[in-house]
Amino acid sequence: MRMFNLNDPGWGRGNNNGSEPPKRPPQGNRGDGPPDLDEVWRDFNNRLGSLFGRGKGGGGSNRPPHQGGGGNQGPSPRSVRVGTGVIAVVVLGAWLASGFYIVQEGQVGVVTQFGRYVKTTPAGFQWRLPYPIQENEAVNVSQLRTFEIGFRGTSANKRPDEALMLTTEENIIDMQFVVQYRLRGADGAREYLFNTRDPDDSVRQAAETAMREIVGKQRMDFVLYEGRTEVALAVTKLMQQILDRYRGGIQIESVAIQNVQPPEQVQAAFDDAVKAGQDRERQINEGEAYANQVIPLASGQEARMIEEAEGYKAKVIGDAQGNAARFISILAEHEKSPQILRERLYLETMQSLFANSSKVMIDTESSNSMMYLPLDKIMERAAKDSGRNNSTSNLSLPGAQAPTIPQIPQRTTPSTPASSNAGQAGAGGNSNPNVLSRERPTR
Repeated sequence: MRMFNLNDPGWGRGNNNGSEPPKRPPQGNRGDGPPDLDEVWRDFNNRLGSLFGRGKGGGGSNRPPHQGGGGNQGPSPRSVRVGTGVIAVVVLGAWLASGFYIVQEGQVGVVTQFGRYVKTTPAGFQWRLPYPIQENEAVNVSQLRTFEIGFRGTSANKRPDEALMLTTEENIIDMQFVVQYRLRGADGAREYLFNTRDPDDSVRQAAETAMREIVGKQRMDFVLYEGRTEVALAVTKLMQQILDRYRGGIQIESVAIQNVQPPEQVQAAFDDAVKAGQDRERQINEGEAYANQVIPLASGQEARMIEEAEGYKAKVIGDAQGNAARFISILAEHEKSPQILRERLYLETMQSLFANSSKVMIDTESSNSMMYLPLDKIMERAAKDSGRNNSTSNLSLPGAQAPTIPQIPQRTTPSTPASSNAGQAGAGGNSNPNVLSRERPTR
């Protein structure tokens, strides 16, 4: 019969171009082809059966016995012991190898023996006694665990049973916050697994309890506005105290308040109250700003008036003291020479009186009083008066002009009296044409 191998294109097609089913070549005439898998499997079963006392041709094998064999022949006791030992060693090695395990980075392995805690192993390749003697559980101690209270996912997905809380004045607020925590290393992993039945739910209940206690001691406005940070810190501290009391092995990292608002049913009324409060604060701020502007101005005016009064007081006292000292000095001189001092005082008094007069009385030889008009003095005095008036008037304003002083017109007299008066003036040694002479009436 013809033999086909895997490289033969007619393999599996049978005879007559595939019209007949394929035939397996005879066992004794294999040539160079590959070994038959069924033959290999039967040979393995025979060898395995010989170890457990089964004959080469037994065990339900369909293979005929080898030529020249002695039929069914039982195994020797030594072969049985060797086979049993090999299998036992293989099984024991596989059982011991099942105790190897790998702890990932950031995790720790908690090993228990018959359900009781034994040790905690760090990250790496570790070994324990195989199951069912010991077991291990990997716990992630570096993971930052987060859960939400009062909402799920977004603030619109509310949980009223968790979010609604009472304040100290018995107002209801809607509180939504997030808690983040992690385990405290190796010891924390042990406490996390064995000290509480459901540690994550314990953290949630502790968070709700702490938040309700802190909010219940505060006013509504404080929780809504300026006290969010303070409330979050107080809740974090209280949660840590509660979890430490139960030895949960948990470290609270942060409590973040996401949203705080009144219930939706009273939101409109609360907005009106808030707007009124804001208007009140605005008016108070405006009043304080006006007071801060007016009070310093009034204080400055007060200080200026006080300084002016002090200056006036010092001036009056100084003048009085000076006059008193002057009078005392004059009195001392008066006591030394009363007559001379009397004449001096008289002359000084008359000089002070006639210094501001624009008329001068002169005695002539003919005993006639003659009025002298010093036009130059009059013009000078008028200029001084106008300058004084300009300094006191509001001439610095735009469009203001200084007043002009008109010239004094000259008086004209008849020729005859003027000539006679001129002669008299020449006789008296006065050549001023503006001098008028008149007869002094006799007494």
